[in-house]
Amino acid sequence: MKWTSIIAIYGLIWVMSAFVMLPFGMRTHEEAGLEKTPGQADSAPANFRPVRHLFLSAIVAVGLCALYYTNYVNGWVEMKDLNVFGRPPGEANEPEIYR
Repeated sequence: MKWTSIIAIYGLIWVMSAFVMLPFGMRTHEEAGLEKTPGQADSAPANFRPVRHLFLSAIVAVGLCALYYTNYVNGWVEMKDLNVFGRPPGEANEPEIYR
Protein backbone atom coordinates (compact mmCIF):
# COMPACT_ATOMS: atom_id res chain seq x y z
CA MET A 1 0.00 0.00 0.00
CA LYS A 2 1.37 3.41 -0.94
CA TRP A 3 1.92 6.04 1.74
CA THR A 4 -0.48 8.41 -0.04
CA SER A 5 -3.23 5.79 0.29
CA ILE A 6 -2.49 5.47 3.99
CA ILE A 7 -2.77 9.25 4.43
CA ALA A 8 -6.06 9.34 2.51
CA ILE A 9 -7.51 6.48 4.56
CA TYR A 10 -6.33 8.16 7.77
CA GLY A 11 -8.06 11.39 6.70
CA LEU A 12 -11.33 9.57 6.02
CA ILE A 13 -11.17 7.73 9.32
CA TRP A 14 -10.31 10.96 11.16
CA VAL A 15 -13.31 12.82 9.75
CA MET A 16 -15.59 9.87 10.47
CA SER A 17 -14.36 9.54 14.05
CA ALA A 18 -14.70 13.29 14.62
CA PHE A 19 -18.37 13.18 13.61
CA VAL A 20 -19.08 10.00 15.56
CA MET A 21 -17.42 11.37 18.71
CA LEU A 22 -19.11 14.78 18.46
CA PRO A 23 -22.00 14.17 20.90
CA PHE A 24 -19.89 12.45 23.59
CA GLY A 25 -19.02 14.62 26.57
CA MET A 26 -21.23 17.51 25.51
CA ARG A 27 -23.44 19.14 28.11
CA THR A 28 -26.16 21.71 27.51
CA HIS A 29 -26.36 24.93 29.50
CA GLU A 30 -29.22 23.45 31.51
CA GLU A 31 -27.18 20.36 32.42
CA ALA A 32 -24.17 22.49 33.32
CA GLY A 33 -26.29 24.88 35.39
CA LEU A 34 -25.35 27.92 33.29
CA GLU A 35 -27.51 30.78 32.09
CA LYS A 36 -28.62 30.70 28.47
CA THR A 37 -28.27 33.62 26.09
CA PRO A 38 -31.62 34.87 24.72
CA GLY A 39 -32.36 33.14 21.41
CA GLN A 40 -29.93 30.30 22.09
CA ALA A 41 -31.00 26.77 21.16
CA ASP A 42 -31.79 24.47 24.05
CA SER A 43 -29.40 21.86 22.64
CA ALA A 44 -26.39 24.19 22.25
CA PRO A 45 -23.31 22.82 24.04
CA ALA A 46 -21.99 24.73 27.02
CA ASN A 47 -18.50 23.24 27.11
CA PHE A 48 -17.48 22.66 23.48
CA ARG A 49 -13.69 22.59 23.10
CA PRO A 50 -12.92 22.01 19.41
CA VAL A 51 -9.13 21.62 19.76
CA ARG A 52 -9.51 18.93 22.41
CA HIS A 53 -12.20 17.21 20.34
CA LEU A 54 -10.04 17.16 17.20
CA PHE A 55 -7.03 15.91 19.17
CA LEU A 56 -9.03 13.00 20.64
CA SER A 57 -10.42 12.23 17.19
CA ALA A 58 -6.88 12.13 15.81
CA ILE A 59 -5.84 9.64 18.50
CA VAL A 60 -8.82 7.40 17.76
CA ALA A 61 -8.13 7.69 14.01
CA VAL A 62 -4.48 6.64 14.49
CA GLY A 63 -5.62 3.49 16.29
CA LEU A 64 -8.30 2.64 13.72
CA CYS A 65 -5.95 3.36 10.80
CA ALA A 66 -3.26 1.15 12.36
CA LEU A 67 -5.84 -1.61 12.78
CA TYR A 68 -6.92 -1.20 9.13
CA TYR A 69 -3.33 -1.31 7.87
CA THR A 70 -2.51 -4.35 10.01
CA ASN A 71 -5.56 -6.12 8.60
CA TYR A 72 -4.47 -5.13 5.08
CA VAL A 73 -0.99 -6.59 5.61
CA ASN A 74 -2.06 -9.78 7.40
CA GLY A 75 -5.29 -10.41 5.50
CA TRP A 76 -7.41 -11.25 8.54
CA VAL A 77 -10.68 -10.09 6.97
CA GLU A 78 -10.88 -10.07 3.18
CA MET A 79 -13.64 -9.11 0.76
CA LYS A 80 -14.67 -12.73 0.30
CA ASP A 81 -15.23 -12.94 4.07
CA LEU A 82 -17.69 -10.03 3.89
CA ASN A 83 -19.87 -11.66 1.21
CA VAL A 84 -22.94 -12.69 3.18
CA PHE A 85 -24.95 -13.75 0.11
CA GLY A 86 -22.80 -16.70 -0.91
CA ARG A 87 -21.22 -16.67 -4.34
CA PRO A 88 -20.09 -13.49 -6.08
CA PRO A 89 -22.36 -12.22 -8.87
CA GLY A 90 -21.89 -14.09 -12.13
CA GLU A 91 -20.25 -17.10 -10.55
CA ALA A 92 -23.50 -19.05 -10.28
CA ASN A 93 -23.87 -19.30 -14.08
CA GLU A 94 -20.30 -20.39 -14.83
CA PRO A 95 -19.83 -23.89 -16.25
CA GLU A 96 -18.14 -26.41 -13.97
CA ILE A 97 -15.04 -26.45 -16.19
CA TYR A 98 -14.13 -22.84 -15.29
CA ARG A 99 -14.21 -23.38 -11.51
